Amino acid sequence: MRNAGVFIVTVVVLAAIAGPWLVQFDPSAQELALRLEGPSTLHWFGLDELGRDILSRVLSGARVSLVVGLVVVSVSALIGAAVGSIAGYYGGIVDEAISRFIDILLAFPGLLLAIALVAVLGPSLTNVVLALASIGWVGYARVVRAQVLQAREFEYVVAAHAIGAATPRILIRHILPAAFPALTVQATLGMGGAILSEAALSFLGLGVQPPTPSWGAMINYGRVHVLDAPHLTVFPGLAIAVVVLALNLLGDGLRDSVEERSGGSKGPPLRYQRARRASLPLPARTTSGRVDAQRTQDT
Repeated sequence: MRNAGVFIVTVVVLAAIAGPWLVQFDPSAQELALRLEGPSTLHWFGLDELGRDILSRVLSGARVSLVVGLVVVSVSALIGAAVGSIAGYYGGIVDEAISRFIDILLAFPGLLLAIALVAVLGPSLTNVVLALASIGWVGYARVVRAQVLQAREFEYVVAAHAIGAATPRILIRHILPAAFPALTVQATLGMGGAILSEAALSFLGLGVQPPTPSWGAMINYGRVHVLDAPHLTVFPGLAIAVVVLALNLLGDGLRDSVEERSGGSKGPPLRYQRARRASLPLPARTTSGRVDAQRTQDT
């Protein structure tokens, strides 16, 4: 599954980057005489209600969706990692206050909060990113908090605290690396959710504004012609479905890989386990293959 997800995501990213060179039509160029024309050898995905090439608009919309997903996930992960690490490391009343605030935010539907924020701030790409990031960090905070609560009890963390290491150094150098695999899986899965949310906001007219192409806006404009020209909604819808499915497959594959590497254990990261094993003295063996306890004690 992971290989399929990586392949599809790679193809989509390359197609989005090379879109202007892959198709010869401008996404905003209109041919009103050929409006609503179906797929053909010249226009593979057909033309929309204004005679614009749908393939070029799908590729241009892919850049918008990928940028929104990447920025939202990056900002959400940074905020969530900071808040979750503080809550998990300090515990007590700090953890209780942050956890209750996260529970309050999770009690409201995330998409409705995003719609309310964009409605107040105004429809634009920047406001969509701000709205999605302002509600998307809570999932990352819960993941990081759970990992930090476990990692702060590791021996090397206790030792670093005992020798007087600063709290930022302990968090960044010792604790957050243990939470990074789970954070990566959450970010991969969250990117698909961010793309879906951006498409939903654009469908409602609160996202990217014309003439910039957006998959959600394309579906909204094409729903009027769903019976006489279904290609207006089919191809943007397929693009959303394929990209989100690929990201979910990639996230599931990464989660399986993380579980296999850890072997289901709840101990420290592998690099600390290997370092600890390397520092232990190896028992000597006699010629009969049995452990020579006396030689081991002497060494």
